[in-house]
Amino acid sequence: MQISDAQKQIDEWIKKYGVRYFNELTNTAILMEEVGEVARIMARRFGEQSEKESDKQNDLEDELADVLFVLICIANQTGVNLEDALQKNLIKKTNRDSSRHLNNTKLK
Repeated sequence: MQISDAQKQIDEWIKKYGVRYFNELTNTAILMEEVGEVARIMARRFGEQSEKESDKQNDLEDELADVLFVLICIANQTGVNLEDALQKNLIKKTNRDSSRHLNNTKLK
């Protein structure tokens, strides 16, 4: 699925099932909540924190999809074309970091 297709599909879903978008501030808070759920899984499953039995059913794939869903909602409601934005961002990073990481001895 192309990012533009995802933006369109989520917009259609919101209009059909969600009634309307939550306002931008609410969606930003929801995004932070979803990122926190990803962070919890990462810290316990891949980091040094121990994972509680009750955390073991948490699904990283689903939580990442929740983050993406809300991020796309914010993009849609603020008029951001994520495909264009990501392409511009990649160009910026390439220009800025084309040799930085290659020359970083910490990454070798």
